Amino acid sequence: MMGEDARSEGALSIGWVGCGRMGTAMARRLIEAGYDVSVTNRTRSKAEALGALGATVVDHPRDLASCDVVFIMVSANADLVDVTIGPEGVLADELSAPRVVVDCSTVSSETSATVREACAVRGADFLAAPVSGNPKVVASGKLTLAVSGPLAAFETVRPYVEALGHGVTYVGEGEVARLVKICHNMFLGVVTQTLAEITVLAERGGISRHAFLEFLNNSIMGSSFTRYKSPAFVNLDFTPTFTPVLLRKDFDLGMAAARELNVAMPVAALCTELVVSALGAGYDKEDFAVLLVEQARRAGLVLEPENVAVDDGLGVAT
Repeated sequence: MMGEDARSEGALSIGWVGCGRMGTAMARRLIEAGYDVSVTNRTRSKAEALGALGATVVDHPRDLASCDVVFIMVSANADLVDVTIGPEGVLADELSAPRVVVDCSTVSSETSATVREACAVRGADFLAAPVSGNPKVVASGKLTLAVSGPLAAFETVRPYVEALGHGVTYVGEGEVARLVKICHNMFLGVVTQTLAEITVLAERGGISRHAFLEFLNNSIMGSSFTRYKSPAFVNLDFTPTFTPVLLRKDFDLGMAAARELNVAMPVAALCTELVVSALGAGYDKEDFAVLLVEQARRAGLVLEPENVAVDDGLGVAT
């Protein structure tokens, strides 16, 4: 964190569009770093919480046009288009536009390219900067980002992007960061499905989930992700961090890219159908860790919470 003297060190003015769970957590890090941040959200009340922390709350994205850098964190293609080139968008003011627009949303490459072109017309640089993590990961300082676009623009915003988390990777020009994020999320789904399968196998053989996952997480096969998902698997707490609806969207985007690039993805294709199966069973609002429940159902198991405190690797036993 930069500390409260960031404003006196020639820092750029920051605009933030999107105050959902992720947007709020990320913007909060910039505010707490001492940066001058103005925020807006479609539902203004969600932005007011950041206002209480010192941000300036404005009514519309177009009110951020005078900011040097505008970050965007929204949930879908149409939302990104609306908050940038819509009638109240960041680019709607013909007299002013940000120097750099940084989009942290997970959207298609086609939508990203459309917004990039619109930014270029207004003389603004556009960076695609999709993220890996959730609000708890953000709060722990472990968010990671892949960034693509003009290298000079990336160097301009690097201090602000790095304030959001611990891992920022510049991956190239254009929209390549979008494919990085889609590949990442497909792997997320494949790993979770595999973790569900082996956990159900162990339980069917008489091994408690917490014992099996403790062993796995302490082995060479364990990872930050398997440790992080262990509390949900053990205690069946499916408070959403990322839903099957969003995971299916990313699998669909990834499979479309695979077809376009003539890359066979047999395991990912199967996992896509298993995510659809979970949605068909009614799991559309829970965390995607409910893939465990569906796997257990197919094995004839009814899972029960084990009510064991499990370290999630972020410093909190849950």
